[in-house]
Amino acid sequence: MSSAVIEKTRKFAQSFFADDGSGHDWWHVHRVWQMACKLADAEGADRTVVEIAALLHDVADWKLGNGEEQQGYETIRNLLKDDLPAETVERVCDIISKVSYKGAGVTTPVNCLEGQCVQDADRLDAIGAVGIARAFAYGGNRNRLIHDPAQEPVLHQSFGEYKKNKGPSINHFYEKLLLLKDRMNTATARALAEERHRFMEQYLQQFFGEWDGNL
Repeated sequence: MSSAVIEKTRKFAQSFFADDGSGHDWWHVHRVWQMACKLADAEGADRTVVEIAALLHDVADWKLGNGEEQQGYETIRNLLKDDLPAETVERVCDIISKVSYKGAGVTTPVNCLEGQCVQDADRLDAIGAVGIARAFAYGGNRNRLIHDPAQEPVLHQSFGEYKKNKGPSINHFYEKLLLLKDRMNTATARALAEERHRFMEQYLQQFFGEWDGNL
């Protein structure tokens, strides 16, 4: 049963995210899915719950749904209702509701190991080389500048402030990406985040050297 529902969910996710151009495409979902499995195995989490939540983690994301998050959760419930117990479906929805980053000043605790694995996998995909590529893909998709020295990064203190942010892509490193290393839940993810974090720091050093004409 679990392999069948996971395969059904995979096919749905691959179709649902096929045309995304914001860095939240199927391959982002695929990477999060695979990393979440790795974390689940290392940390001893329930693989079935982790896999389904990872595959569906962006279906109700506010960045993609134009404010229609509830419609996203109904889509998830309708997809899973015939294959999983109602309490498992609600558990998946609860995990998904807590995955996303919501601002520097906003805590986003996850109260189960399965949710921690999915959140960590999603955050790992936001940092490092792939995370850099995704940051600029999202910025371009939203018609944002790459960098504007006159616009300082903002450490948003509420989810509402964070959602309204339209700052340059470079600011996003300071508003989110460089903060994620210290917000990992699991020991496995914390270890993986170290090298990705260092890579971003090196990238920014090179970026500003080139921006200022010094390199």
